[in-house]
Amino acid sequence: MSATRMVKIKIWSTNVKVLDDFVGKITDIVKKTGVRMDGPIPLPTKRMKIRTMKLPHGEGKKKYEKWEMRIHKRLLYIAEDERVMKQLIRVRIPPEIWMEIEI
Repeated sequence: MSATRMVKIKIWSTNVKVLDDFVGKITDIVKKTGVRMDGPIPLPTKRMKIRTMKLPHGEGKKKYEKWEMRIHKRLLYIAEDERVMKQLIRVRIPPEIWMEIEI
């Protein structure tokens, strides 16, 4: 009995709607081919917070603006199959998405 090798795909973006749409495209491709898939697994959201002073001079009350950027991540495990990988290569990746593939 041989264990099937899995391809690990890590996808992350600051826009959660675009990320979910893109992951949906990938899952549709995998379901049509009938290959085994685990995921999408949502990973914890990373929050980057920055505080800056509103006023350029230091006189008066100190007021701060708070900025936050959220990075949403998804993890997919897909069985190694040549047909699926060729179709995944053809999928157009939006500019807001970053993707990492490990074999």
